[in-house]
Amino acid sequence: MPKRIMQGTVVSDKNDKTVVVKVERRFTHPVMKKTVRQSKRYKAHDENNSAKVGDIVFIQESAPISRDKRWVVIQNQTQEQAASAV
Repeated sequence: MPKRIMQGTVVSDKNDKTVVVKVERRFTHPVMKKTVRQSKRYKAHDENNSAKVGDIVFIQESAPISRDKRWVVIQNQTQEQAASAV
């Protein structure tokens, strides 16, 4: 099976070599037929401590690294790069 890749925003970088990434998904509610936003936070391994709060990152599934870290940062876009890409 391929490894999942998700895009999210870094909400915390206080831990060493770890960032907390908030991933938001949108879907249509089955009964109300309204678009609903739902978010989830993932702890991801950041080997070089390069991601900062507010950066947009891509995370990929991996084997367990610690008790609650199962994701790795594979690509980092700073706030300035993300704004210029739009």
